[in-house]
Amino acid sequence: MISNPSRHCTVELQALPSRIGQVRRIVSAQLRYWHLDPLIDRAALGVTELLTNVHLHARPDKTCTVEMELLLDRLTVSVRDHDPRLPVVDDVVAGVKNADALSTCGRGLAMVAALSESWGARPDGESGKVVWFTLPAAGAVRDRAARPPRRVAADQGALLFPEVVAVDGRGPAHAPARSAVVG
Repeated sequence: MISNPSRHCTVELQALPSRIGQVRRIVSAQLRYWHLDPLIDRAALGVTELLTNVHLHARPDKTCTVEMELLLDRLTVSVRDHDPRLPVVDDVVAGVKNADALSTCGRGLAMVAALSESWGARPDGESGKVVWFTLPAAGAVRDRAARPPRRVAADQGALLFPEVVAVDGRGPAHAPARSAVVG
């Protein structure tokens, strides 16, 4: 379910590996819609790490909600699950310093901390938690007024079918016209 696409997006899911890829695509599409293309990679990576943590650690189930909220110049991405156990902040910092160089886990929240402006976790009622991160959106929002005006076809007349000039100095080779219509 996507609600109020202008400033808020909510996706409910089971945090399974196949669903995580779908949520990455939803996050990317929503950020494109909001004209926040420069934030796509960091937001998609951050939400992937948070959803992977739900998949690996959350109990009793893997049901969660991903929310994105754009307020003024800040994008907040949060993942809400039904496991009340909060991540231990000391483990995030120590995990990077003490991790085995070949280890494939234990770095997710450290990456979220590194890619975000801020992050945290808080209890959500008696049986859940929310883990969130923020990204600065001020420099990422493209000002529509600053863009050059779009040219209409009448203004582009000469550009629609430019003449092809061969590199060897001879004129362009002519090819028969083809139709995209079968038959």
